[in-house]
Amino acid sequence: MKTKFIRVFLLLILTAFFCCACGKAKKESSEQLEGSLGDIITGIYEKADLSEDFRAGMDSFEMFELTDETEVSILGTDEIDYTEATASIPMISPNAFQFVLLRVEEENVDTVKQQLKDNADLNKWICVSAETMLIESRGNVIFFAMGDNDTVYALNSAFQKY
Repeated sequence: MKTKFIRVFLLLILTAFFCCACGKAKKESSEQLEGSLGDIITGIYEKADLSEDFRAGMDSFEMFELTDETEVSILGTDEIDYTEATASIPMISPNAFQFVLLRVEEENVDTVKQQLKDNADLNKWICVSAETMLIESRGNVIFFAMGDNDTVYALNSAFQKY
């Protein structure tokens, strides 16, 4: 009887330990990113493992805050509710690419991610198409990128580590 009690007690302690560990991991993953979205994009570009060809073409990139006039062309809709949004796109490029960060109310993150997925067009460029689209988030910041697989996933990796 005493052995059974000790086993149950140890099992309870282990269960409590694992529950606390899982709760801590969830809290860390919802950590808020501080600073302007433009600064975060710049930091992501600096840390990302990007090809030399991509980096060479970055001289033609423009970074700008989204406005009512640019929302539809960048997000695919003007129905997305955000508090801040910054895009980085090449002005001249033979490749389809865009990188956007949006800051939204935390309770709207999943809704905005779904709106982006539903409205994004991988074929919106003339004569070229993006290979992939990736929409991820950290806290209340949403990562939205379209382009070739290697570039988009390298940027997302740097975003997750930022």
